[in-house]
Amino acid sequence: SSFGISGTNAHTILEQAPPVEAAAAAPERAALPVVPWVLSGKGPDAVRRQAERLLAVAGDLDPYDVGHSLATTRTVFPHRAAVTGRDRDELLAGLRAVADGSRPAVAAPEPGRLGLLFSGQGSQRPGMGRTLHAAFPVFAAAFDEICAAFDTHLDRPLREVMHDEDTDPATSPLNRTVYTQAALFTFETALYRLLEHWGVRPDLLAGHSVGEVVAAHVAGVLDLTDAVALVAARGRLMQELPAGGAMVSL
Repeated sequence: SSFGISGTNAHTILEQAPPVEAAAAAPERAALPVVPWVLSGKGPDAVRRQAERLLAVAGDLDPYDVGHSLATTRTVFPHRAAVTGRDRDELLAGLRAVADGSRPAVAAPEPGRLGLLFSGQGSQRPGMGRTLHAAFPVFAAAFDEICAAFDTHLDRPLREVMHDEDTDPATSPLNRTVYTQAALFTFETALYRLLEHWGVRPDLLAGHSVGEVVAAHVAGVLDLTDAVALVAARGRLMQELPAGGAMVSL
């Protein structure tokens, strides 16, 4: 078709629009044990007012979407409050507590240096990492990579040991040192990779027992292959000690 504008011919070509592909289905979202809602304001009253405004609309919104928007789309101010809940009712109850002042906002501390300490044997528990593995792909990828590296050194798959349902300390395979050392290294390293993915950058790293190896690995002193070999050998030697024996690592 054509038409004139102020003595100038303008031509418009009309044709069928290209076909629109169907939108890909949204990935399935893993259920988290709790959902956090974070609030902030320039003062305690501002935080309470924000909680009141959110109460007026949050009852009809998806708790995950609310939590994501609060954490990623709003300016962070000095006074802050947070509520957590397993469902909408618990979150709304926490929000009411902030709104009425029974859960007061607190002033954020001055920025300082951040240190992370990786724990040693004794902090293991059956099923460790199972929920994080289902909820966070970054944690799952690191966890699976490290388990696969240990599987060349151990006589049974490490993930199977870590997620064994036996909770009796006397019989749980996770409490055998040869597996405990490997499990703690795997869990702590994968957890660090998740924090790293979220932007956490520690200034200082330290560790106790096998946690020292985790600290050395995430600091770049040991690559994954060497760290896994060291932890596996350490666990195997400690497992072979007689009752009442002792070992020193130099």
